[in-house]
Amino acid sequence: MSESNKKVKPMHRFFGREHWIGISLFLAIYDILAASMSYFLALWLRFDCRYSVIPDQYLLAWKYFTPAYVVASLFIFYILRLYKSIWRFASYSELLRSILASMITAVMHTAGITLMMRQMDGTFTKHHRMPISYYIIGAIIQFCMILGIRFAYRFLLLLKSEMHKEHGANCANVMIIGAGSAGQMIVRDINSAKEVGDRVVCIIDDNKNKQGRYIDGVPVVGGRDSIMASVERFRIKKIFLAIPSAEMSERRDILAICQETGCELKNLPGMYQLVNGEVSVSNLKKVSIEDLLGRDPIRVDMSGVFSFIHGKTVLVTGGGGSIGSELCRQVAEHHPKRLIIFDIYENNAYNIQLELKEKHPELDLVTLIGSVRDSRKMFQVFEQYRPDIVYHAAAHKHVPLMEDSPCEAIKNNAIGTYKTAYAAMVHGCKRFVLISTDKAVNPTNIMGASKRLCEMIIQSFDAKIKEGRAADIPQLFTHYTRTRGGKEKLDLEANAEFFRNIRTEFVAVRFGNVLGSNGSVIPIFKKQIEKGGPVTVTHPDIIRYFMTIPEAVSLVLLAGTNARGGEIFVLDMGSPVKIDTLARNLIKLSGLKPDIDIKIEYTGLRPGEKLYEEKLMAEEGIRKTENEKIHIGCPLKFDINRFLDDLDDLMDAAYANSRDIKRLVASMVSTYHQEGVDALRSETYRMLMKEVGEDTLGEEKDD
Repeated sequence: MSESNKKVKPMHRFFGREHWIGISLFLAIYDILAASMSYFLALWLRFDCRYSVIPDQYLLAWKYFTPAYVVASLFIFYILRLYKSIWRFASYSELLRSILASMITAVMHTAGITLMMRQMDGTFTKHHRMPISYYIIGAIIQFCMILGIRFAYRFLLLLKSEMHKEHGANCANVMIIGAGSAGQMIVRDINSAKEVGDRVVCIIDDNKNKQGRYIDGVPVVGGRDSIMASVERFRIKKIFLAIPSAEMSERRDILAICQETGCELKNLPGMYQLVNGEVSVSNLKKVSIEDLLGRDPIRVDMSGVFSFIHGKTVLVTGGGGSIGSELCRQVAEHHPKRLIIFDIYENNAYNIQLELKEKHPELDLVTLIGSVRDSRKMFQVFEQYRPDIVYHAAAHKHVPLMEDSPCEAIKNNAIGTYKTAYAAMVHGCKRFVLISTDKAVNPTNIMGASKRLCEMIIQSFDAKIKEGRAADIPQLFTHYTRTRGGKEKLDLEANAEFFRNIRTEFVAVRFGNVLGSNGSVIPIFKKQIEKGGPVTVTHPDIIRYFMTIPEAVSLVLLAGTNARGGEIFVLDMGSPVKIDTLARNLIKLSGLKPDIDIKIEYTGLRPGEKLYEEKLMAEEGIRKTENEKIHIGCPLKFDINRFLDDLDDLMDAAYANSRDIKRLVASMVSTYHQEGVDALRSETYRMLMKEVGEDTLGEEKDD
């Protein structure tokens, strides 16, 4: 060992032993002194603090009994684990055990020394026992000495911590909202922190019975109407929300007040942490924009979903994306026979592969890189792995980029969906679930139109299969060579019976914008805020429906379970949200002020962008399901045979990078309006603005 190593001794060692063993030895030595001296002090006090007047029989009895009593007391303390507690965190449990130890030793001392005096004298009268005050005062002194040294350690640490926090440059005054169990745990967790840090100075609770009272020395100053005044009075820098049992609407109202303060906000997400005893500062999460959405989370009964997935081979295309990766996570938790991640972007696929292997080492996981445009690759995947369920999430979704590259939107979204669906159909796949979007409704951009084409493809496949005419579905190719050892180019006549027996069920799932997904506005706004602004919003009146990634995935999984073929599942996403309001809330959640600290700039609607999105076309209509938040859109009727014929021409035009591609799409999707609509004047937009809570736009005035 080097000289430097000899000099360095770990702080957690004590004479070559663990630090806690040294502390226990110290406590044992102290307890020997406490047990022996406490009753002597009681005797000394009984006789007016004059040693010379204490009768000899009392001194002899104490002298002979004390060694045995000390040994017995140490044994009792050891049995009750008074030498194994972490006294820095001493609490109610340690207090109870200290009281119990003191009571047992007090009874033992009373009985033992009384019997000894009787044996010494041979008789037993009131003159041959210790004074009654000796027993009482001795027990009290011993209890105070035993308990005092242990809790004094914690008290000194807390006092030191408070002094540091009082004068610490990085100290922040904290407000806790919620005077319940969760709030109390947060207060104690902050107060017991060793390092210089935060200091809880006030608590907010709407319960008037708690107001004006204290929790661990911290005052409950009032209800939510006191938040603004208390922030100014106590110079609050951070607000911790500790009301996990509150309704979403109540939580949202409180957060709306808190974000006006400019303080840093953190939130205890749910009740499960309180139930599991996991309430601490580390469990608090920054308040996210999801907490201000304006509706309760969609909750779906997933029991049927996961019994459907259990034991099946599941393929997720676009499995590395935001929706696809969450699909993979939820599927992996419920024991599929095999999970196949398919994505063209290897970095995303690799990340979700590593995550799932770590969390589910028992999972039969296959990760493949490839494009849904490549029919040979898709045939190879389906031929080798024979998936039972396909969740088709692979797509180009960025509206402005697709406006500049419309042929790529058609190649990847429409033709890619067609080729994947065809491969699934002819290889015995049971369910095919398309991930669609509300932008497919009355689309004003090529991305939305391409997704409407995807829905029409799914409806066409389903209709042909139900008619027993799956062989009529053309097989689209951009090449005409066969895969080695495969059966990519099918002989329709030779396989006529095979096509009549196809039973694949196709379904689409349509939902709105997903918070936090790749390309969504939230990550863009956050990056702009981090750079100091400006935050760019296309139009002050633009509104969107939003949902969280888990909600979207729950709907997708539910659709895959309940599908009967041809449906378009639609989620009731509640009231729409103004993007401008969303941006301003996000700035406030960052502790900044809109238009003062961070500027908001309006850049104008981008090509193909609408002021609002619709969930259903008016002529579609809806059917209810068992879940009141989920509906089924009745399919629009169109000429399926003509549509399938036109798809071949559309594919050729896309791969030829035709400049006329948008016109061809418009001829196939009757609801596609390239020039958009004057939404500002539409009745639909006025109704949506009322849902948002804004005044309707003023009527036109005469010049």
